[in-house]
Amino acid sequence: MHTGRRGSSGSDNPTADEPPEWSDVDDDAVEERVVELAEQGHDPSQIGQKLRDEGVKGTPVPDVKLATGKKVTEILDDNDAGNDLPEDLRNLLARAVRLNEHVDENPQDHQNKRALQNTESKVRRLVDYYRGDALDEDFKYTYERAKELL
Repeated sequence: MHTGRRGSSGSDNPTADEPPEWSDVDDDAVEERVVELAEQGHDPSQIGQKLRDEGVKGTPVPDVKLATGKKVTEILDDNDAGNDLPEDLRNLLARAVRLNEHVDENPQDHQNKRALQNTESKVRRLVDYYRGDALDEDFKYTYERAKELL
């Protein structure tokens, strides 16, 4: 988005309608494990990785949505265990706060000033996307507000 490079192509998940035979985990057990990991402070992406790597009772879960019919964030919302901010917005706010503190300490660091401008631009776009749904209608990004939220 903010570079002249071409970017990298990612891989797509294989299309599947049902979980593989070797992963026959009960969907209630998966939901319990998701809530347990969320209470330990893990983000939804980290929960998916832990379920893929560690699994539930030793059996890996390759795809939570195939196993339960719900995404990790939907499971967290159903059990009131989710965060108040979406994960991508929270990560960008944390980066903006770190960059802002760095630029305050190092005013001649022009490269990171530019990185801060780009990050804040991304934050504003995401705030516009989430406004009214996951965020209040009158939510505006400021450094102080971001620091307060984190």
